[in-house]
Amino acid sequence: MKVTYQGETGAYSEMAVYKFFGNKAEPVPCKDFHDVFESVKTGAVLNGVIPIENSIEGSVNQNYDLFLNYDLKVCGEVAVKLAHVLIANPQTIFEDIKTIHSHPQALGQCRNYLEKHTWALHPEYDTAGSVKMIKEKQLSNAAAIASEKAADLYNMKIVARDIADNPSNYTRFLVLSHNDADPTGDDKTSIIFSAKHAPGTLYNVLGEFASRNINLTRIESRPTKTTPWQYNFYIDFEGHKTEKRCIETMQALEKYAVFIKIIGSYSRVI
Repeated sequence: MKVTYQGETGAYSEMAVYKFFGNKAEPVPCKDFHDVFESVKTGAVLNGVIPIENSIEGSVNQNYDLFLNYDLKVCGEVAVKLAHVLIANPQTIFEDIKTIHSHPQALGQCRNYLEKHTWALHPEYDTAGSVKMIKEKQLSNAAAIASEKAADLYNMKIVARDIADNPSNYTRFLVLSHNDADPTGDDKTSIIFSAKHAPGTLYNVLGEFASRNINLTRIESRPTKTTPWQYNFYIDFEGHKTEKRCIETMQALEKYAVFIKIIGSYSRVI
């Protein structure tokens, strides 16, 4: 089963692919998140895996925005614990390190450690890709932040371990498909909506969930990018979209929303 993800071999996203699909998966790396969505849309692969939020750095905003542009569903979620290590070429001495390369989220997750040094920080498109880059360029005064697996894959040296600000560092990933998952009895639904510009609209929206005893697990706002200071809201809530209470809630929300898009219903892991 081919499953696409953003990054290089050894990336945390690849770990998420294996954790959700098991050893039957054939991970297919992509350069950016847009390519992940596009490959699922065109049918080049059946599924894609994307990060959506980190327990330290928060949301991956680009992926929230991409859901507006693609008519794809979320059919699952998976959480991966991130154990960041500092990786360098085998000949590199710690004292010679001048630059650090990694994905911006990983740099942010290791902020406290990095601020203890005078290194120059270089954001890259991927954690494992950063390791691959300093190996291919044979940079002797550079290091990358990535997983221990990435160090092993590229035969590189780990020069420091456990460098994240918080040892409980998790990233939540969503699984993309053309179809919803079947109800399991312990499900979650994700939606996007834009509220009408009127007093109390968001209050009323939240009240529709509360009145039916539906628990919200996440709410996020993002600029519409079409009208200044207007926002789309992203909500995760417990329940499958086929449940009676969820159907009634979606119908009630039509009074307060300019549009509503159900991204998907899937088995609840987090």
